[in-house]
Parts: sequence; C-alpha cells; structure tokens
Amino acid sequence: MFTGIVEDLGTVESLTRGADFAALAVSSDVVVTDRTLLGESIAVNGVCLTVTSIHGTTFTADVMHETLRRSSLGSLCRGSHVNVERAMPADSRFSGHIVSGHIDGTGDVQSIVRDGIATVYTIGAPRNLMRFIAEKGSIAVEGISLTVTFADERSFGVSIIPHTSEHTVLPERKVGDLVNLEIDPIARYVDRLLSMPQADTDEHSEPTSVSAPTLTRNFLLDHGF
Repeated sequence: MFTGIVEDLGTVESLTRGADFAALAVSSDVVVTDRTLLGESIAVNGVCLTVTSIHGTTFTADVMHETLRRSSLGSLCRGSHVNVERAMPADSRFSGHIVSGHIDGTGDVQSIVRDGIATVYTIGAPRNLMRFIAEKGSIAVEGISLTVTFADERSFGVSIIPHTSEHTVLPERKVGDLVNLEIDPIARYVDRLLSMPQADTDEHSEPTSVSAPTLTRNFLLDHGF
C-alpha cells in the first residue's frame, strides 16, 4: 500500500520490450538505498511494481502486458522522469490517502491554468471512472495523492501547489498527455456493496449470529454518508 506522497523524481534508464511485457530500469538515489530489497514494492507513476534487481541506485521491474495496456508506462523512454514511492511502512505517518498502486485507467490533460500560486489541471476521464470521482474527494494522478476541486460527467480538476509542482512529474505534462488514474478504493468498495444484493442463507452457508442491515442509498444517507 502507498500514500500518494511522492518521494522522488526517478529517471528511466531503459525500457526494454518483450513480446507481451517490458523490463523497466529506474534510477533514484532517494528510493534505492542499501535498505532496498529484492521483491519489495515501489510505485512508478502510481503503478505498483516489484523490484527484480538492484544495481547501485537503479532498480529494475517487470511490467506485464495488462499494466502496459491500462497505464501510461508504455510511453516512457530513456531519460523520462517518473514519480517514485516506496510502500508505506506500518509505523509511518499516513500523509496522503489509501493508494494501492493498481491503476484503474488513464485520463487526458484537457487544460492547465494558473490560479494564483497554484496550477489547476483539468483531466478528462472515462464515465466508468468519473462515477467514482467526487468534489473534495481523493484521486491519485500519476501516483500523486490529490484533492478533487470539481467534477462533472466527463472531467475533474485538481489544484497543484508549488511544492507538488517542484517535486513531481506534473509540470512535464502538457495538454493532451495521458496520466495514470487510481480512484479512491473506498468508493470502489461502496459501489460493489450497493450493486451486489445480499446473498440468501442456504444449507451451505455458515450460520451467523448477527444479521447485517442491507446497504442501500437511503441507509447511507440516514447515517451521514
């Protein structure tokens, strides 16, 4: 699990493509230290990858076909900058929001507008993702934990403070570029609960001592959601 608080801007050393996968090498003297272990997870532009080798301050990871298809990692090349974040240790502060590193899809940058010291990015997203994105809610864009400033049926906005601009890849994105999106997982689970009817008890079910209330829209509204 990650928090969406980017630790460093890494640099792509290579992206070697196979028939249905790619081998990615990224250098970062902040993320890759003597404590970095084979098999641990590092998020690259929001995509959770497994470290397969370490050479100095460079780590490699395999990127499967599904990941290449559903994310923007396939467009990387040598010299590209990427947001990198190690998995969150259990004893650390939780500064962002819950980020799994499992990309839900990509959006496209529709506009970039200055607003005082901030920069507002409007990002278009598919309708099947927009239903999970709400004003003042959380969204991970290129692995960055951000707050949604507005949302309609086709797009949403995020306001970027100078610190985020200075320490992430967002300033390198321009209108038309694709960005990785991960919705707030809480919204995903609520949607699943609402869309699946409660299973009926049958002879194969384990007996329960407490009958859970049916989760409905009215139930959530009555309880302050």
